[in-house]
Amino acid sequence: MLSQSSLITDCLYLSNARAAGDPRQVTGCGITCIINVTEKKGSVSPPPGVEYFHIPVSDTPVSRLSDHFDEVADKIQVTAESSGRTLVHCNAGVSRSAALCMAYLMKHRGVSLLEAHGWVRTCRPVVRPNNGFWKQLIQYEGGLRGCNSVRMVSSSMGEIPDIYEEEARNMMPL
Repeated sequence: MLSQSSLITDCLYLSNARAAGDPRQVTGCGITCIINVTEKKGSVSPPPGVEYFHIPVSDTPVSRLSDHFDEVADKIQVTAESSGRTLVHCNAGVSRSAALCMAYLMKHRGVSLLEAHGWVRTCRPVVRPNNGFWKQLIQYEGGLRGCNSVRMVSSSMGEIPDIYEEEARNMMPL
């Protein structure tokens, strides 16, 4: 298993940039495709035979990560169908890469956004896409399923996904 990475499905890993940059571990886990969702391309070249894609998106609520939901989900699926494994990573493996893994699960595993979030969070408890990415995931789910399992609600911390509502009630705003 990759240090600081999480196995989401038999063909999908989620990690931070550090784990994705370790060629021995990437090779050891049978990774055949790396999707880097950070502002800058990594300085370490992937091992021979590993496809590498860079999606330059910042971890800000106004970034249009949803422009890449379909292409990344489809790439993960095509890689899986050819018996490959994909590693999706951002800097920390918390927001951008987690949101892309959730989009894949909704599109190709047929789960709701609520189920996709639970699935990914069970595998990697630190996941927490920013609120802008949540809004994009909610819109994406509506397009795929015709309904939504998560909605944005007002809280003392501003607008948040309803799944964080109870957590927000227990926090004091700074």
